[in-house]
Amino acid sequence: MKSRENKKGLLPYLNKKDIEAGCDEAGRGCLAGPVFAAAVILPKNFRHQSLNDSKQLTLEQRLELRKVVMENALAWAVARVNPREIDKVNILNASFLAMHRAVDQLELRPTALLIDGNRFNPYKKIPHHCIIKGDGKYLSIAAASILAKTYRDEYMQKLAIKHPHYSWITNKGYPTKAHRDAIRSHGATKHHRKSFRLLPEVVEGD
Repeated sequence: MKSRENKKGLLPYLNKKDIEAGCDEAGRGCLAGPVFAAAVILPKNFRHQSLNDSKQLTLEQRLELRKVVMENALAWAVARVNPREIDKVNILNASFLAMHRAVDQLELRPTALLIDGNRFNPYKKIPHHCIIKGDGKYLSIAAASILAKTYRDEYMQKLAIKHPHYSWITNKGYPTKAHRDAIRSHGATKHHRKSFRLLPEVVEGD
């Protein structure tokens, strides 16, 4: 019998009897753009030697693995929460809401949720398991991390065409120096999270 792990050490499931949906988000630490989340249900016998946390992969690897996940998953979905909603409920709750919306869209109802991180707002009556650094431990969470990140990156690249000053094509909304300099020079857009500290306090004069 083959090992349950892939070569990266990721496991195919937590409980073989459950229909597990791995969930992860992307964009939580950004100054601009939505937070995205994905939910993925993989077959119990799914194996892929290269599947790993999206942050450990190159762009080319992520895009190739996205195809693998979408073609082999029993169900998958991607959802987002926009900046206005983030400002209203805060980024932590917005991340959970994005995961809820992704699970809502799954064509197959899971009996358990594997959540990347140490906190989560319960989704209906489905049991959940919070797993710190879960995207580097379970295949379904790693798959969700890849979908969430690639879909969000592509969304930010489209926004970058309309708002070229902020270097979103490369920073994807994260707080790089170029991004903060652009906010200082051009101000914030409707895509910026107003509840976030867009500039250092010394610059804002607060």
